[in-house]
Amino acid sequence: MATNGTNGTHAGNVPRRPIRIAGCSAGVYDRKRALHDLAKNEDPDVITGDWMSECNMTWRGADKQERLAGGDTAKVSSTTGFEPSFVQKLDPAIPWLARRGIKVAVNAGASDVAGLADAVRGLCTKHGVALKVGYVDGDDVTEAFMKLYNKGAFFLNFLLLFGPRFARIFILVVLLTRILASVGCSDAGEPFLSLPQNKAIQDWGFQPLAAQCYLGGSGVAACFAAGADIVVCGRVSDASLAVGAAMWWHGWTRETHVDELASALMVGHLIECGTYATGGYYSGFKAFGRKRTDFGYPIAAIDHKGEAVISMERGRHGTVNTGTITSQLLYEIQGPLYYNSDVTAQIDGITFTQVGDNQVHIGGVKGLPPPPTTKVGVTAHGGYQAEFHFYITGLDVAEKAAMMEEQIRELIGNDIDKFSALKFQLAGGVPSDPESQEAATVDFRVVAQSPHADLLSGDMVGADRGTFASYCIENLSQGYPGSTMAIDMRASVGRPYFEYWACLMSQEFVTETAHLPDGTAVVIPPPDPATTREYAREQPSGDTANPVTDLVAAFGPTTRAPLGYVVLGRSGDKSSNANVGFFVRNDDEWDWLRTLLNVGKLRELLGKDDIGKQIDRFELPKLRAVHFLLKDHLDRGFNSTTGFDSLGKNLCEYLRSKHVDIPNKFLERGRI
Repeated sequence: MATNGTNGTHAGNVPRRPIRIAGCSAGVYDRKRALHDLAKNEDPDVITGDWMSECNMTWRGADKQERLAGGDTAKVSSTTGFEPSFVQKLDPAIPWLARRGIKVAVNAGASDVAGLADAVRGLCTKHGVALKVGYVDGDDVTEAFMKLYNKGAFFLNFLLLFGPRFARIFILVVLLTRILASVGCSDAGEPFLSLPQNKAIQDWGFQPLAAQCYLGGSGVAACFAAGADIVVCGRVSDASLAVGAAMWWHGWTRETHVDELASALMVGHLIECGTYATGGYYSGFKAFGRKRTDFGYPIAAIDHKGEAVISMERGRHGTVNTGTITSQLLYEIQGPLYYNSDVTAQIDGITFTQVGDNQVHIGGVKGLPPPPTTKVGVTAHGGYQAEFHFYITGLDVAEKAAMMEEQIRELIGNDIDKFSALKFQLAGGVPSDPESQEAATVDFRVVAQSPHADLLSGDMVGADRGTFASYCIENLSQGYPGSTMAIDMRASVGRPYFEYWACLMSQEFVTETAHLPDGTAVVIPPPDPATTREYAREQPSGDTANPVTDLVAAFGPTTRAPLGYVVLGRSGDKSSNANVGFFVRNDDEWDWLRTLLNVGKLRELLGKDDIGKQIDRFELPKLRAVHFLLKDHLDRGFNSTTGFDSLGKNLCEYLRSKHVDIPNKFLERGRI
């Protein structure tokens, strides 16, 4: 049974036992059973869960700002502001949390953290338990952001007032504004350079609506130290929930426990996505056989040094081994430095050791000072998006798709300028001598974005104007052989979408606040500037040192085969960046992997998907892993992408399917 002690019970300098922290949620739509079952059947001290993503950050933040702008303050605290699925999942767990003394920390507060705290108190009253609730906010930095962004408003207002009537003045003011920005003059407004593109936000082309920053774990620790049983947060970063719990438990501070915090940060990263650490998204998934329908959630025991042993729920499917943990480590990292508001973790020396059945030890993380900045996600209205699908079957698929594209473009005519994006995408291919009509059918997707709602209205019969849907459907009778559209056409009606801008802001502009169970509030100060470190915008990157000069001489004869026969991996996204990491199973395969997979080889494997932008590379030798960061690879990121792989999760599986020369002795060990 879990303990319910506080750090105040810690006697002298004797280290406390490791704190057991379970991860119950990778996002809004994770399984409902997790929180309840962990509280009832396992023995964690704290259960953490991630409910926030770039998706719900945008529309929750935008919704709040629009209601505030409309003067509807009565509706600012409402179920539209926080994630109601957390309340649904917490409800059946409440009795077990109270009975067993288990604490909870989640970031489901979104844009109404106080409202979620009230909802949780209501659940406690409903169940007749006296659990104490705290909450952490301060992640909404819209006001501070807009003040910095609008420092150049004098020039903007001048342009709006005089506009094209004074073209020369217009040009001079624009040039002056850019010059001021280039020399850092405050009158030009903060540039808030894009993390993927290094482009100033003034060149974005969209009007910022909301801004949310990523908080660390100090507020969570403060709430637990004040006796809170349940702590709900806004955009506390995923891994920081575990960091805050460990800070409270072990009595760590940002100033005195840098290595410990860095290690706990990476443990938090490993459990933040729940079953991603126990077999979900694992490229070695076939090893599970039929035991793959109910993966267990991870539990990390973090000791006083910050090192940990990760295990999982008992009696569930999945596994915890060095492969599943390496896969999760590689997910969404951006380089050898992992930045956080509380600490920076240097991870190129990280180690994973199998210490038992479903038990992996984590060590080797080095702590560095936190940066003076924190990441900020900025939301803007992008316009409207719609898509139309055709099915193409049999022979000459590419030619049929080309014919339909030409016909649609001909109908659009001069309206083409009204689209901000128009893509024609052929998904899949037809095998030789297909065994069924279904196997011989591919999807032809036409996706459009526009600031004009009427253009994407879905009206297919209006005589006075054309719409995206009409441009597509009117070609059916003159289309390719077998022209067939998808029956469900709801997606052809435009839906609003958001643009998302990832940048940095000084922590001095962030007012993180821990609201304690007794009703008082404590402002969490940012790290002392003397304890922070300025880091280069670009992370360390380079191809391998001392590559093997002759792979055949070193490893023997080879066979052309898919990379994924002997190489595992994981990929993901951050804004419009994509990352992908690869690793091998055996020590003698490492020199082959690190030599083979340089930046040039990755571009070759990408093929037509190489868009020529920056690719960074670093190695994790103790994990036999190579990691790549593909800058700005994902067409603006999840919220506004027109691509299929909106989260970058399939990038790895695509690359693992590409053929390379693999040493026969590796293949003889059996394919993954």
